[in-house]
Amino acid sequence: MIFPARALNTAVLTLLVVPITTVAAAPQATAEAGGSSHAAASARRLLAQLKVARPLPLRGYSHRRFQPRWAHHKGACDAREVVLARQGRGVRRDAHCRPVKGAWYSPYDGRVLKSVKQVDVDHLVPLAYAWRSGAARWSQARRRAFANDLTRPELVVVSHSVNMAKGGRGPQSWRPPRRSHWCRYATAWIAVKHHHRLSVTGKERTALLNMLRTCRR
Repeated sequence: MIFPARALNTAVLTLLVVPITTVAAAPQATAEAGGSSHAAASARRLLAQLKVARPLPLRGYSHRRFQPRWAHHKGACDAREVVLARQGRGVRRDAHCRPVKGAWYSPYDGRVLKSVKQVDVDHLVPLAYAWRSGAARWSQARRRAFANDLTRPELVVVSHSVNMAKGGRGPQSWRPPRRSHWCRYATAWIAVKHHHRLSVTGKERTALLNMLRTCRR
């Protein structure tokens, strides 16, 4: 069948702007809260293997030394967009993979966010903190891989307000407002640092051990 030119153009434009629906895991508070004593025991073993050292100077640090931009993961989607899709519920994306609608659960403060303008993708171990923990000695490629790590729990969708409150601080000076998330926060922090072979300070180690005491027995 031959379509009139105007009708054909309209159909093409419609296909370009229809958002893509992504099936993602529902953000549930119950799935984020708490943690098991088994997880805590495993985290303590990993923590014991981390080097305890004084922090390196921040001299020479720049966000661009890790992440001049989000790395592309597949097609038009970058790492941030992948995280927003898989940690949200009912996420709809446009033709450029940008989320335009959805709901996200922020485990740090327990908020359910229904606008992408309210959410941030947090680097659990902040980039500046990683720099002082050993990443200053890494290659640019290794730092970029860390900043876009989709395998470890380094990238977390949280509310913009709680992310701003956290800044670049470690667990010795900032903890999630929700005490029930401390166990998971500490185990995730340790897992990231252990995998990437980053050091911890004495105060940081003590803070992590205290947070692990909140894990369910």
